Amino acid sequence: MEVHLIIPFMNLISTTTDRTLSLPYGEAAYKVVEALTDKGFDTWWVGGGVREMLRGVVPKDIDIATAALPAEIAETFPKTDMKGSEFGSTRVSLGSFTFEVTTFREDDTASDGRHPEAVSFGTREKDAARRDFTVNAIYFHPVSRQIFDPYEGVMDLKERLVRFIGAPGIRIKHDALRMLRAVRLRTLLEGQYHPETYRALLELAPTIEVLSGFRIFEELEKLLKLLHADRGLEDLWELRILHVVLPELADCKGVAQPMQYHHEGDVWNHLLACVHAARDEDSIDVRIAALFHDCGKAKTFGMDSERIRFDEHATVSADLTAKALDRLQCPARRRDKIVWLIRHHMMMGAFFDMPEERKGHWYFHPWFPELLAVFYLDIAGTDPADFSLYEKILQDMHAYLDRHPRPAKPLLTGDDVMALLGIEAGEEVGKILKSLHDAQTRGEIQTKGEAKEFLRAHYRQGS
Repeated sequence: MEVHLIIPFMNLISTTTDRTLSLPYGEAAYKVVEALTDKGFDTWWVGGGVREMLRGVVPKDIDIATAALPAEIAETFPKTDMKGSEFGSTRVSLGSFTFEVTTFREDDTASDGRHPEAVSFGTREKDAARRDFTVNAIYFHPVSRQIFDPYEGVMDLKERLVRFIGAPGIRIKHDALRMLRAVRLRTLLEGQYHPETYRALLELAPTIEVLSGFRIFEELEKLLKLLHADRGLEDLWELRILHVVLPELADCKGVAQPMQYHHEGDVWNHLLACVHAARDEDSIDVRIAALFHDCGKAKTFGMDSERIRFDEHATVSADLTAKALDRLQCPARRRDKIVWLIRHHMMMGAFFDMPEERKGHWYFHPWFPELLAVFYLDIAGTDPADFSLYEKILQDMHAYLDRHPRPAKPLLTGDDVMALLGIEAGEEVGKILKSLHDAQTRGEIQTKGEAKEFLRAHYRQGS
């Protein structure tokens, strides 16, 4: 039953609200609502920030919805970015903080699944009706400490229930990205789907192909940053969304691994375990590389008289990942790094037979710390996990760096080298960085400009 009442906020999230308002960011968000309310405009906090406060989490982002039109918002706040104002969206800066302030609007009745064909401004009730999930349609007034909850989002949040507002099929038709958001929301809440929502996701999964690779990639990145990203990935497979957007990963389900080394199960189970093992310090590129690093096993599966084998799977995985990231419109430099990490993830045992000079090509490589992180996750996602080689590499690397210390502050990065010389990632980058390091240590170069001149000369000499 829909509830069209402003419900007293009482003590529901008073503690989290007090903590939020005690912060400069929360205080600034309060002042935005206060200023517009004082001018007679109905104005509320809404969306994910309110949902997080209800979960007892101080929000990192606070979105604001108001009856004020964009021009009226600009009249109230001197620093207002009007880009997107034709869709009712403005960005208000107050002190050092910026907030998305959006005029109440209602859905159009026609959409291509990517962009609204029209925007109509409306009431708070209409604005709530156009939102995606019930738990994202809870409005909080920081001045009066009231909430407006027309679709029982508070109850759904208590049940950790992901439920579309209105007819799920229509919500997905208006924006197919909502399918990925539904999966991410369930992952965040560690929750469950409303039956109608689940059926719609399963039925309409093929329509996700209407989305651009860029929008899919953004959602994938957000999912991989969550604590239980592996559960979300399993949902994507179960709903057959993954089969459309990333068939390279979907194919890994059911691909057996040698039981002697992989008690965790098939390749898909291994990839999920690697993602689950991600640490706070692991970059998003490391997480993506860990997710894709063995996708080539689906194409290289084979058996000999001893066990299951995946000959050249690192190379095949890298090539498949490059194609997938191109489809997802991943920036070229990031794609090249992720592919490099995957292509080299099986060579970690080779360092101890390398001559000292060649070790420098790796240990000084700008991407080596992330390669080491991928190796860590590969081990952590394996049962039994044996970190002895990882620890041995760490010790050898630290010993090498003690013998060959880097300058405290390198004048150029690996990305600088590749951009200036027009070369791709690889051993040559590490070699050039080592030469720059040696020249800087000897005092031959002291500025960034001198480093660039040295680099050009160095590269021309082919050394």
